[in-house]
Amino acid sequence: MGDLKFSLLATDGKARHGKIETAHSVIETPVFMPVGTVGSIKGLDTVDLNEYLKPEIILGNTYHLYLRPTQKIVENMGGLHGFTGFKKSFLTDSGGFQAFSLKDSKADDGGIHFKSHIDGSKHYFTPEGVIDIQNSLGSDIMMVLDDLIALPAEEERIIKSIERTTEWADRSLKHHTENRKMGRGLKQNIFAIIQGGTTEKYREISATELVGLEYEGHSFNGFAIGGLSVGEPNELMYSTVEFTTEFMPKDKPRYLMGVGTPEDLVENVYRGIDMFDCVMPTRNARNGTLFTTFGRLSIKGARYREDKDPIDSNCNCYTCQNYSRGYLNHLFRAKEITYGRLASIHNLYYYLNLMKEIRGAIKEGRFEEFRREFYRKRESN
Repeated sequence: MGDLKFSLLATDGKARHGKIETAHSVIETPVFMPVGTVGSIKGLDTVDLNEYLKPEIILGNTYHLYLRPTQKIVENMGGLHGFTGFKKSFLTDSGGFQAFSLKDSKADDGGIHFKSHIDGSKHYFTPEGVIDIQNSLGSDIMMVLDDLIALPAEEERIIKSIERTTEWADRSLKHHTENRKMGRGLKQNIFAIIQGGTTEKYREISATELVGLEYEGHSFNGFAIGGLSVGEPNELMYSTVEFTTEFMPKDKPRYLMGVGTPEDLVENVYRGIDMFDCVMPTRNARNGTLFTTFGRLSIKGARYREDKDPIDSNCNCYTCQNYSRGYLNHLFRAKEITYGRLASIHNLYYYLNLMKEIRGAIKEGRFEEFRREFYRKRESN
């Protein structure tokens, strides 16, 4: 279904190096997807993306784009690729997390009721409706609507969550298949989302049910692990991922949603994950925190006011090649908008380059050595 092809090129332990091909780009995995919530990575334009960062895929948000500017406007402007000018791949999440996080949202067996954060208007997301919205957006990878719950949760609610998630995924797969018969979504692909909290038996049930879904010979193009990185301890997140990947197909991409820190990326690649997204690089950049090979750096500190060094002497990003810590400290303190752009370029470059180094280590069979060195550099600072 769709144009997505996944090739597993190398493994090193559970770590995997692969290649995803969509209608718009070839994506080497493991991959980090910069987050462009409303069709824009905050503070950056397509020149920054194409010349300085060169991601092969970015993430857009169905909930936000549905409310503003609306999926119909995006569709009339040529879909996300035409509307934004970014010609590589887009993944759009279902909007379920955003709808879930609103205080007045309520899920029932049909979908999710919620009120717009913009004007308070009432809306209802259904599995079929969310696929139709993403069809209009024209993303390369569409995420199904899932029933996300807060943790910790009562066992009864976890059971209801995985039941709904399976039912909604089944409805989504059928609707997407029927749409394709009518010529809609022909180049789009669909991923299911595994739920189950941090309880192994429920993760196994959710994964097994979703992997087993099929409609007229079609199944999902990939599978995501959702419902983690919501406040649980890191070690519990890691163990849940390690357990869950055992029930995910080896010949399809594995996506861990909304994760996370550089350490999270390394640890979850170690456990078999291929795809990641998180707002952390750009959000931290705007707040004065920069990621480096030796750990985090708070650029707002007075110690950097006359520092002539780049953020990270090991970094080849546009910012590090042209600007000093002292200048960035000044821009931050002056609340100059230029700071957000330069800091975001650096943080995203760091994340994308980290994934490039990880891919190289897996290809060369030295990922465990890379992992040890990654932590050694942080401890030596």
